[in-house]
Amino acid sequence: QVQLVESGGGLVQPGGSLRLSCAASGFSFSTSWMDWIRQAPGKGLEWVSSISENGGTTRYAASAKGRFAVSRDNAKNTLFLQMNSLKVDDTAVYYCARDVRVLEGRRVTYGIRGQGIQVTVSS
Repeated sequence: QVQLVESGGGLVQPGGSLRLSCAASGFSFSTSWMDWIRQAPGKGLEWVSSISENGGTTRYAASAKGRFAVSRDNAKNTLFLQMNSLKVDDTAVYYCARDVRVLEGRRVTYGIRGQGIQVTVSS
């Protein structure tokens, strides 16, 4: 059974940090390019970050660049997202996902994703 389970979300003040984790099972994690996507209240899915199979290549949305860092531990089938200097606009449900595509108009599609974890940035 393919499964992605996120953890590590919560409430944090602006300027604070959180580290999200995603435990993967049921598929070959070490040979899968993985992504983080998010959905803010009342908005569509937004791509946040990608990481290649061996972690050698990472990519970030402009909104995340310089503040977020994606990483992975293939021995533990786990994906991470370190989020620093958090802003109110980062408030969203965060999902780890596989087979993500960003289409015309920045519409995001995915093959599989987890149940999501809430991140709330508020003073």
